[in-house]
Amino acid sequence: MRGLETRTVLYQHGVASTLGLYNQDYLSVDILREKGPITAGELSKLTGLATGSTTALIDRLEKIGYVRRQNDPHDRRKVIIVPAYEHKAEVSHTYHPLHTAMLELASSYTDEELALITKFLDKVSTVLEEQIYHLHAASQSKTSS
Repeated sequence: MRGLETRTVLYQHGVASTLGLYNQDYLSVDILREKGPITAGELSKLTGLATGSTTALIDRLEKIGYVRRQNDPHDRRKVIIVPAYEHKAEVSHTYHPLHTAMLELASSYTDEELALITKFLDKVSTVLEEQIYHLHAASQSKTSS
């Protein structure tokens, strides 16, 4: 698992570099892809960035067309950050080789095997999210001490 994590991080660095993004910017774009529209505060919590750093990040991503700000229909004080990069040619061009290779890999498994793999990966994601929460909580308690 650690080897997979390392390769995933290295791939993310490569994608970020190819797209001309800082790695933290790319990570935030990926979070938005997975979570969908969220508030800046939620993005700040998920990335561990301070609110000022999150605002600067959103400004950078908005300037290059990767996100857009939208008023929260339920709370006028909040702004929702909406991903807006999915149809950018450079993004699809960058991910196309990985997508093709993953489809080829997946086609070598039966439907039952893929169901098991998917179930495992879902559980891995849950474990990782729990560990991220624990690390963040431990970091916060050190800072407040």
